[in-house]
Amino acid sequence: MSDTFYGEPKPYAIDPYAEPEYFEGVLWRRTLAFLIDAVIVIVPIIAASIAIFVFGFLTLGLGWYLFGLLSPAYVIWALAYTGLTLGGSQSATIGMRAMGLEMRLWHGAPMYPLLAVLSIVLFWVSVSVLTPLVVVVGLFNARKRLLHDLVLGTVVTNTEERVAAIRGYRP
Repeated sequence: MSDTFYGEPKPYAIDPYAEPEYFEGVLWRRTLAFLIDAVIVIVPIIAASIAIFVFGFLTLGLGWYLFGLLSPAYVIWALAYTGLTLGGSQSATIGMRAMGLEMRLWHGAPMYPLLAVLSIVLFWVSVSVLTPLVVVVGLFNARKRLLHDLVLGTVVTNTEERVAAIRGYRP
């Protein structure tokens, strides 16, 4: 693999045909990871909603004005969660870690916080506009990349530990 960004292009870090275990089961485990992460993001917002509701009774209705802050708080919390976890040292959210997944740049470099935030924003935009296409794209490419992965140049693979376990089960 070339170490330079100039001259000849760098090849992909992982070849799905030479090392298919890096992509085995990625799509369905990515879906489960998404659900885990959704719970992690939504539970604090639900707790804040309950607290505001109770606070509204204690303040004779004045506290209910805080409900207006929930939408911005939800967005900020989701972006911070993604930026800190997916953009962190393990290049994976808590849900992705639980499922043995990590997200890397196409040439194998780890994620960084700004790209992680851009990834989640582009994911939600693509899901809002092209819902079925986002999933279908992942079914028809060897690296199991979704539409926003293709645009950003990222790839989700199994972690090295998961790959070692997969290789250990094969004869």
